[in-house]
Amino acid sequence: MFTGIVEELGEITAVETLDDACRFRLRGPVVTEGAKHGDSIAVNGVCLTVVEHEGDEFTADVMAETLKRSSLGVLAVGSRVNLERPTAVGSRLGGHIVQGHVDGTGEILGREPSENWEIVKISLPAGLSRYVVEKGSITVDGISLTVVDAGTDFFTVSLIPTTLALTTLGIKQPGDPVNLEVDVIAKYVERMLGDRLTGEEAAR
Repeated sequence: MFTGIVEELGEITAVETLDDACRFRLRGPVVTEGAKHGDSIAVNGVCLTVVEHEGDEFTADVMAETLKRSSLGVLAVGSRVNLERPTAVGSRLGGHIVQGHVDGTGEILGREPSENWEIVKISLPAGLSRYVVEKGSITVDGISLTVVDAGTDFFTVSLIPTTLALTTLGIKQPGDPVNLEVDVIAKYVERMLGDRLTGEEAAR
């Protein structure tokens, strides 16, 4: 489990294309400290498994399904990525519960800068809009953010200077894709209520 608090901006140093997958080599001095084979690291919000680790770099395999459902497929050598290690049991939950399981991708629609923050508008796939609410939590490229406005096909977030400086959202431009993970609690509530309503209807 992750919290959506990005630890560092990493970089793709190599991409190996396989038949039905690809292998990334990534540089991240912070997240590789103490890393070992089999550990999990979130890359732009996608939970990946460390295959090899040497110095401040690690490799991770990405299967075709992940490439299809996330924006990792557009990454190339030199791409910057948000990196986060799993949260430790008993540590502070700085953001919100993040699984590293991307629900879909959105697109940066616009940026509205101001003196002390920046409003970013992001497209929202139709199937995810019911999980996104004003002042609720959402994960964008692995960053835990608070929704400002929630429309049927878009939402906005307000970014402070720290987020702009330390994450990919500081450099992404309109048209760029982003990974989205909605609040898992909303999905569980929907499932439980749906099962309850189905049971009530069957009992009538």
